[in-house]
Amino acid sequence: MREKKNFDCLFTTILLLTAILCIGWADSWEGLKTAAGTVTSVQAGFTQEKHMKILARPLVSEGIFIFQGPDSLRWEYTHPIHSILLLHNGKTRRFVQKNGSLVEDASANLQSMQMVVQEITQWLNGRFDDNPAFAARLEPGRKIVMTPREESFARLIQRIEIFLSDRPAVIKSVTIFEGQDSFTRLDFKDVILNQKLDDALFRKVK
Repeated sequence: MREKKNFDCLFTTILLLTAILCIGWADSWEGLKTAAGTVTSVQAGFTQEKHMKILARPLVSEGIFIFQGPDSLRWEYTHPIHSILLLHNGKTRRFVQKNGSLVEDASANLQSMQMVVQEITQWLNGRFDDNPAFAARLEPGRKIVMTPREESFARLIQRIEIFLSDRPAVIKSVTIFEGQDSFTRLDFKDVILNQKLDDALFRKVK
């Protein structure tokens, strides 16, 4: 059960990150693919809100993410709990805060993580309409809606709504609807594209 929970959390994180990296300002799938092809690196801050019926107010987290093509990633929560996910050279590592310092989480289901990462290459090419796990459609208002094709997956995620920014290769927000009264929303800010990055960002937690 714990491994499944780790996998679900990671899948959600990577799915969100992949959406962030792939989307560009366009009104067609071909336009999205063209915009995605111009992105070599991404840096941004994010605010995550978790809404559930049982919560009087949403759970709010903040953090940053850094991506460098083709497959290096740093997804870092800075508040309220510090944790870091690193992907580099095909290896996945996760660190969590314990007793005031970041410690590698040996309980994370790294095999499942590696499996999800293999899907990123296709998504990074902006090929949302080619992803066998989701049916994707473009809607007016710079909006993309993704719905699971498999009923088993639909029990975890009902749909994902992505709103594009008016800036090429940047999005405004991603919302994951897990159920009728439960959803997670990420809003992005201070996006920097195509800046040269140090590989140490994806190998070290400092």
